[in-house]
Amino acid sequence: MENDSYLTLAAPAEAYNRERSSKFLSYAYPVENEEQIREALDALRKRYFDATHHCYAWRLGPQGEQFRANDDGEPSGTAGRPILGQMLSAGVTNCLVVVVRYFGGTKLGVPGLIAAYKEATQEVLSVAEIVERTVDDRITVRFPYIVMNDVMKAVKEEQPQIEEQLFDNLCTMRLRIRRSQSERLVGKLRKVEGAEVEESL
Repeated sequence: MENDSYLTLAAPAEAYNRERSSKFLSYAYPVENEEQIREALDALRKRYFDATHHCYAWRLGPQGEQFRANDDGEPSGTAGRPILGQMLSAGVTNCLVVVVRYFGGTKLGVPGLIAAYKEATQEVLSVAEIVERTVDDRITVRFPYIVMNDVMKAVKEEQPQIEEQLFDNLCTMRLRIRRSQSERLVGKLRKVEGAEVEESL
């Protein structure tokens, strides 16, 4: 069976670290798309416009299929990749972690930077509330009013979330259900005479 749940953050979190004289402010956000990622990054860049670096990594998709890591001017591989590595260790996706660095005058060197960004990410993920979410399918069913009882029976048995319903001569219901249960629901709805079923992820 396909994996239809994933871990993400319940709410944004923040943490603070010092390494020699550099300050590291780390922020973690739950995100659903690249637009939300851009908005969060822009807000932090405005807020900490005088910071030396805004390094980040993000993962999107139930399996973290889309991801990116950015060193923002730190030596290649010393910031974005360690941030992403900690996200992978924690198993979180649909998540953005940004570490804002104020350089304090002492160079940390490559191993020192990697350790500092790794620690800053560990710190913020340890204070974040991590929650499990399900991967859901959306199903739209259109049916004549006279078969309403048959449709409602299937809905009652499979317990999808009803996102929208419109009852007229031709009725429409938009449902949302955990992916592993969606096939059963669709099967039952397709057996209802006159019902049209559309699936979308």
